[in-house]
Amino acid sequence: MRLLTLIRTACLFLAVAILTVAGTVRAADPRPTETASTPHPAQTYIDRAAAAVRARPEDSVRDTQAALKILANQPNADLEIRARLLLCDHLSERDKAAAEAEVAKARALLPRATRRGLEAGVLNCEGTILETVSENARARELYEQAVAVATRAQDDEMLAASLFARGYLLGLQGQYATGLADLKRGQALYEELDLPHHSLTALNGIAILYNRMGDYAQARYMYDQALKVQREAGMYREQGVTLHNLGRAHENLREWDAAQAAFQESYDINRQLNYPRGEAYALRGLAAVKNAKGDPNGALQTLEQAMVLQRQTPDARLNAQIQLARGVALHRLRQLPASAEALQAALGVFRQADSLSELRATYGELAAVLSDMGDWREGYAHLLNAQETSERMFRNQVDQRFATLKVEFDTAAKEKENALLVRENNANQLALAEGQRARNWQRAVIVLTVVLIVLLGILAWHQWRSTRRMRTLAMTDELTGVPNRRAVLTRLAPLLQQPNPPSCAMLIIDIDHFKSINDQHGHAEGDEALKAVARELREDVHEPAFIGRLGGEEFVVAIPGADYDRAYRLAERFRESVMSIDTRRWLNDRRITVSIGLTMAKSTGDTPSTMLQRADAALYDAKRAGRNCVKVQLPAPESEAPAPMKPGQVEFA
Repeated sequence: MRLLTLIRTACLFLAVAILTVAGTVRAADPRPTETASTPHPAQTYIDRAAAAVRARPEDSVRDTQAALKILANQPNADLEIRARLLLCDHLSERDKAAAEAEVAKARALLPRATRRGLEAGVLNCEGTILETVSENARARELYEQAVAVATRAQDDEMLAASLFARGYLLGLQGQYATGLADLKRGQALYEELDLPHHSLTALNGIAILYNRMGDYAQARYMYDQALKVQREAGMYREQGVTLHNLGRAHENLREWDAAQAAFQESYDINRQLNYPRGEAYALRGLAAVKNAKGDPNGALQTLEQAMVLQRQTPDARLNAQIQLARGVALHRLRQLPASAEALQAALGVFRQADSLSELRATYGELAAVLSDMGDWREGYAHLLNAQETSERMFRNQVDQRFATLKVEFDTAAKEKENALLVRENNANQLALAEGQRARNWQRAVIVLTVVLIVLLGILAWHQWRSTRRMRTLAMTDELTGVPNRRAVLTRLAPLLQQPNPPSCAMLIIDIDHFKSINDQHGHAEGDEALKAVARELREDVHEPAFIGRLGGEEFVVAIPGADYDRAYRLAERFRESVMSIDTRRWLNDRRITVSIGLTMAKSTGDTPSTMLQRADAALYDAKRAGRNCVKVQLPAPESEAPAPMKPGQVEFA
């Protein structure tokens, strides 16, 4: 889950802290009512509103509105900007248009502000609004501008807030090393400014990056530590956010009971605070636990509540996460079209946000749903997308872990080097000792790097085996795009094994003189002939019938529920349809024809293998009869003569 709430809170707390740092009116301010010993009457309300953001958001809104009433009579640009930013924080996850209106009012006040770093706060709030609706590219541009503005203004508080916002978004986009550097730098600035609650917010952001990098145990530990401090400090709203993030860490570790407890406590807190967005995120987590525990009906009921709450916020990624969980639950309940629709809706948002872990999960689930629906081609395509996303995420995690390790090593080495230079002036012996420590650290890092390379090699080998297994199990013929022999026989076998199996026909369709096509026109033209026949047959075969390629130039069609007359008519239609294929583009001297062998399933005891044998024997009868015709071989009942041939079924020249 994104920590947008904490990003906005950090920005606004920094803005409120300006009044405490300033303390008095600047000498250039001409208003006689504001003196060094008389703070503005709105300041108390704004300070109280900023503190309430972490505990009771509705109290924060009430105090902010009270401050704005005072500012209407006693204007102060700096204080009004801070008040507008507090409202922007509250509205950005509830009403996008209202939040944008507050930003516009704050920006209009900037020319009259005495604190130049406030512009960074306005930029951060604009970026937060865009990030909420998954416009991450534009949000990042605004965070970059905010960092530059705060740096020029030498405003460490605003710089720390901007670094936090940018670092979190970089982590969301998979740039873990750079994002981690921003978050750690922001945390260091907060500690220097003696702002422990802001430092705790940065620590939560760091934990989120570890969670995204796959270090779920480390993230879980950091959330537990943050939660203890928040409980002691009475940061009620922040507890709800941290509990949800802790639940996500347990979810990634598949610790379902612990995840359920964390999500439930988060939901209870957010419900007491009347915080719909937090409630919806917690309900999504509870639904994921129910899916994992085999209760898809319960998951759908929980998600219905989450969807009602989600409509009260413009958070696009929240909606996508809910749709992903719905798709999983509907798949479990075999409501396949509804499942596919929900997963497609989630897929669009995750693609826009480039959220790799959620993309991988969505592609994988959608591949399974489409395959169960019989859409093997699309299912296989999404399976490849899931595999590609997984490999991309894996490579990115590897690269970013190495980059993070290098940043940490370079930082540590530089700190050691500076310490050495300082101490060298006092004692050369101490400097040599520090140098030895630095080398020991370097060796330790090298050893850890080697260990990491070995572990990554094992993971890569495991990934290779998984890929090979999935490709082996793929049931789609690569050339024609229709199911292969294994797919057809796998689907046919259960039908024949039923206690009272329905009537079922089987056709083996063989392209006449296919070898001569290859010999005279080349294998490329032969492939085109196979594809053309496959397309024609696929258009004519409708559920519950299904088609597959046996191999070479042979195709098989199974027709459950068909009696002999209907099966024979369908075989003739297939034969005539193939003859209608326009081959002038690549076979200008002939048309494609097919020979067809037809058989019917026995009432009991038949198998795909025995049906194939009879259909194949009928096919050879068709070839001996001159090809381009339909021949039949029915299973002869015991003590009975073979069934009479249908009049006119011998051949069609």
